[in-house]
Amino acid sequence: MTTLLQISDTHFGTELPDVVQALEDHVQEHGADLLVFSGDITQRARRSQFDAAQAFLRRLEGHGIPRSLVIPGNHDIPLYNLFARFFAPYRNYRRHFGDDLEPSYENDQMLVIGLNTTAPRRHKDGLVTPEQVEAVCERLARTDPAKVRIVVAHQPFGAMELSDLSNLQHGAEPALQRWSEAGLDLVMGGHIHLPYVLPLSKQYPTLAREIWMVQSGTALSSRIRGRTPNSFNRLRLNPHRHAHKHVCVERWDLLDGRFVPGSHFNLEW
Repeated sequence: MTTLLQISDTHFGTELPDVVQALEDHVQEHGADLLVFSGDITQRARRSQFDAAQAFLRRLEGHGIPRSLVIPGNHDIPLYNLFARFFAPYRNYRRHFGDDLEPSYENDQMLVIGLNTTAPRRHKDGLVTPEQVEAVCERLARTDPAKVRIVVAHQPFGAMELSDLSNLQHGAEPALQRWSEAGLDLVMGGHIHLPYVLPLSKQYPTLAREIWMVQSGTALSSRIRGRTPNSFNRLRLNPHRHAHKHVCVERWDLLDGRFVPGSHFNLEW
């Protein structure tokens, strides 16, 4: 069994120290095989904020998560420094997390493909380009179909609430159509600070197969949405259970200063 820990929208610069400690305590107790960090690492893409985020990931590594897959979010591009935004938008990100803005990870149970759906000329909207769509399809074609196949992008591909329709990825529908034909199982993201698990066939009924969306809330930031607490997701992958792929998605919510199980979903293909 492989375990993923998904965090998103930490917005370092607005992080709550007690919540940071609560998440570190959770990792010390439970560990994970892979950390998936789905963007908006910082609040304003400042070097000091990236410094804090990098130190946090190093501590998680020391607590028991040996590897991380990190992608940028729209907040990880400078907003007010226009020169940096248009001429060196990912400078601070690259200094701390490397030059690969679309990392991937594969083992004998899963393939995780990171996508950079941000751009300096867009304030917050995400975009999946035709080139990215085809690159994902090509990568899926080279992977054992028995593995759980995952795409991670910052902005969501589906909406739980009508107010979030404006936050969807541009190009989401044609991308999902092609990826469903290619055998994708999950898309993971953040951006809207609202955690949920959603079968995308409800919104896109012509998909060739079910793709589930797993959205993470804000893990550490004071910028919570309404009464939704700080949270993160833990995914347990068992690709060959009863000859089917099986993923248990657990949401862990902050309650009385510690993270506790909030809900869980059992997904099968």
